Amino acid sequence: MSDRQSTQAGTDAKYRVTREFSSAIASEPNLQAILSRTFEIMSRVVPLGALVLLLRDEHRGLAKVHALQAGSRHTEIDIGPELMLEGTTMGLAIEAEKPLFIEDGQEELAKLPQMAACLKGEPVHCFYAIPLSTSRRRLGLLLAATSESGAFSPDDAEIMDFVGTGLSIVLDRALAFESAQQYQRELVRERDRLKLLLDINNHVMSLLEIDEFFHAASTSIQKFFGSDFTGFWLLDEKSKRLNCAVLDFPSRRNALTKFDIPGITEELMQKLRAGAPVIETLADVEAQFPPAVSAPLRNESIVSFVHMPLLARRCPIAVMSLGSRRMDAFSVRDMDLLTQVATQIGLALDNAIAYERLSVSRDQLEEQRVYLESEFVSESGFEDIVGRSEGLRKVLNQVQIVATTDSTVFIHGETGTGKELIARAIHRRSPRSNRTFVRLNCAAIPSGLLESELFGHEKGAFTGALTQRRGRFELADRGTLFLDEIGDISLEIQPKLLRAIQEHEFERLGNTRTFHVDVRIIAATHKDLREMLRDETFREDLFYRLNVFPIHVPPLRERREDIPLLVEYFVSRLCRRMRRPVPSISRGTLDALMAWDWPGNIRELENFIERAIILSSGDRLNAPLAELAASSAPITPVLTHRDSERKTIIAALRATKGKITGPGGAAERLDIKRTTLQYRMRRLGISRDEYQLRNDLPSGHSSTRD
Repeated sequence: MSDRQSTQAGTDAKYRVTREFSSAIASEPNLQAILSRTFEIMSRVVPLGALVLLLRDEHRGLAKVHALQAGSRHTEIDIGPELMLEGTTMGLAIEAEKPLFIEDGQEELAKLPQMAACLKGEPVHCFYAIPLSTSRRRLGLLLAATSESGAFSPDDAEIMDFVGTGLSIVLDRALAFESAQQYQRELVRERDRLKLLLDINNHVMSLLEIDEFFHAASTSIQKFFGSDFTGFWLLDEKSKRLNCAVLDFPSRRNALTKFDIPGITEELMQKLRAGAPVIETLADVEAQFPPAVSAPLRNESIVSFVHMPLLARRCPIAVMSLGSRRMDAFSVRDMDLLTQVATQIGLALDNAIAYERLSVSRDQLEEQRVYLESEFVSESGFEDIVGRSEGLRKVLNQVQIVATTDSTVFIHGETGTGKELIARAIHRRSPRSNRTFVRLNCAAIPSGLLESELFGHEKGAFTGALTQRRGRFELADRGTLFLDEIGDISLEIQPKLLRAIQEHEFERLGNTRTFHVDVRIIAATHKDLREMLRDETFREDLFYRLNVFPIHVPPLRERREDIPLLVEYFVSRLCRRMRRPVPSISRGTLDALMAWDWPGNIRELENFIERAIILSSGDRLNAPLAELAASSAPITPVLTHRDSERKTIIAALRATKGKITGPGGAAERLDIKRTTLQYRMRRLGISRDEYQLRNDLPSGHSSTRD
């Protein structure tokens, strides 16, 4: 081919390249596509090994590898490090706005090791540096690299200069468009950010219930961040536990329920106190917490998290966690907004907790008021303890001793002796006297409902549970709980009652949350709990937990000198209530009343006096003494069960001449075990002198066998 033909071929090639380049880059949508198309077109006529786009940051004086095309390998935008081009040939080309040949490409790359790393070992012999600029600004540099030994020819340089000029115009336009789009994205994000903060603020202003507020805030947060779940955990710093308040997971695949996070380490507490957000992966969560916490998250394919401590008065009170199924879903850029959101939620949560405490206190006071009103109606009417007998003074002395403590008191005695009155006296003289005295008659509540009465229940916990209800333990918080007829509690309830008394904690029916209370326990019964222990109808550990300070209330027959005082008291009070004149009481009536054993004790005496007042029409009390099987003679006392049991055992021992066990012994005669007989003898106070005649036994011997 002649020189003229060769020149013509080169001209035709340049014409085709320039025409194809002009039409191609005008239709490409973005910088990557423009660079890829440019490389494809130029490499047809230029021995091109790689094409690198460097964009200049005019404010910082740096350039960044923005895109790279080498053969079939294309690297995305923003892939390279920032380069300081000052003192390099590339820097001179940008400043002079003139293209330059860099004949020793390896020497130039040695000055820019970051650039060499981007080329990933691509063989480079020389560069042609084409400055990219417009009348408005210097954009950067287009580097054409070749691996061939010879430098680019003048024709190659002319084609590349033309491409650089066209690329500058397109690039300026593309960057301006990209900048406008970025600005628009920033405006949209700022609008959404402000909307999120406004939504949270509106929730703060309008919602005071904690759960309702959390759900509303969760919806707004998930809409902005595109997270897959939001969780709120309330911090119980005393028990080192995070209690789940809300777990909002709209797109959950499995049945994910709330889960608490126990055993918070001191390291985690320090992070919470710092108040800074923490970005984690699923592996981080699995390393810190037990499978019970991480397994539900793994099942839902949650792989990235951000945790935000919620502070009130610079102290952590809760944690907000966001989770996503996308890796690296949360960036440092999100932290500023999350911090603002967490600040708002922390203040709202502090207010909500205060509101809830006030609501609980208000509801508790209302329930206590209703309870006390009902108690007032059902009150037996005692204003004080009446009597001055030695047995009663002993009881009141014990009351005075134990009242100032918080120890558990166990009151035992026959029915109707005034055990509840003793319990109230202990409460009135205790440091808890300004708090509530709550009583529960365990025998009056069906066993199926007793647990609910003691510990309360949630709405829907069982059929008929239409509303949430607090139990007697919660009503008596910081006060006194009197459990009357404790011996009637079933074996199924006794372990839960033992835990509540011993640990001061319990769970409501239908709720897994543990409630802590400060309650002083007073229990009472007319039953023989020690005998119930042998029959295995009462737990031994519960008995010993109750029997810290036992008080025996004597029956009325053991304090007969108190009967005249009680009669006068009942007559005065009942006449005032019935609006009748107070009648006089004859000596004979008092003697008859004092002679009766009163198996029903004070309750029986009160009912008898009320009946007498109803029957009295004059100025003298007309007591129906015939009901007591009495005449003017002293009344023969009717044996109580205790006296009858005592008499029977003594008779059996006398019949066997004091022999307890073995053939023909008292235990065999009574058809009971030896140990049971010995226990009842101790309980009833049966001494050897009562059943053993000295002249029946040889000197120095005893037939009693233990």
